[in-house]
Amino acid sequence: MPGRTTTTAVRPHPELAAVLGQLPPRPADPYADIEAARSGFRQLMAPLMPAHDPRVTVRETTLPGPDGNLLDVQVLRPAGAEGVLPGVLYLHGGGFAYGELDGPSPMARNACAAAGAVVVNVHYRLAPEHRYPAGVEDCYATLEWMAAAADELGIDRERIAVTGASAGGNLSAALCLMARDRQGPRIAFQGLLIPCLDDRDRTASRRRIADPRIINGTGIARTWDTYLGPDRGPDTPAYAAPARATDLTGLPPAYVLTCGLDPLRDEGLEYARRLMEADVPVEVRDVPGAWHFFEAYAPESGLARRTTDHWLAALRTALN
Repeated sequence: MPGRTTTTAVRPHPELAAVLGQLPPRPADPYADIEAARSGFRQLMAPLMPAHDPRVTVRETTLPGPDGNLLDVQVLRPAGAEGVLPGVLYLHGGGFAYGELDGPSPMARNACAAAGAVVVNVHYRLAPEHRYPAGVEDCYATLEWMAAAADELGIDRERIAVTGASAGGNLSAALCLMARDRQGPRIAFQGLLIPCLDDRDRTASRRRIADPRIINGTGIARTWDTYLGPDRGPDTPAYAAPARATDLTGLPPAYVLTCGLDPLRDEGLEYARRLMEADVPVEVRDVPGAWHFFEAYAPESGLARRTTDHWLAALRTALN
């Protein structure tokens, strides 16, 4: 691309420098061997997945998907909590292609405990076996189910949030657009964590972040190829890439988290700015010197703990 500049030199946050120095290069195309990518993510997350979390109770169920498919969901409730609680639809990340775990993710469990909310963790269909719109329609079907079954689930249907990281941030933003346009369930809050929003390679952070040890601009391009198909055209729908939406009015209040060494940083900040221009209340937090999903690589760092505490506090405040 004419005028395109890249650099592999990054300046990590001092708390993360040693961790970054130990990371091996990632595959140029992390989706070339999708089963290896899924296995690698499970290995990364395994230390964060205790066999039992006393903070929450979990039950598993299935519900009808939009295409005659069945969706596996896990319903988390704060241990010992009674009565009607706010609800959170948690949408996992993983490039639309991996990131699904056997048990509820640490983020889903943290959201349940910190916000005092019933959390629904949905296992939506994954690319490349199921490209757009399968995954997002699965998530929307789950949102409709949450609202319809609110009494059974002990959820206040007026206090339902959607949240997720990376691809989960994309799906969360898309659900807000879909619920508005389809006059669907009311969403009280959207938590967009390091969201993947724009299929167009047009931001400085997409071009600048090229370090092979972390998720970089080339990897994000492969993510979109996997989700939409390598022969995707120029007219991507906004429900696939929410940054393409021309009207952001009437959307729920938002929290947007970005990281300084993330190729997705600029599109997240741009989306936040556009939400503000549409009179949507937005809280923004940027973490300088941190890369995409750094918390999984340095979970014990003070930076990871502070970052997690901040978005959980925003979720708790919005729902309570």
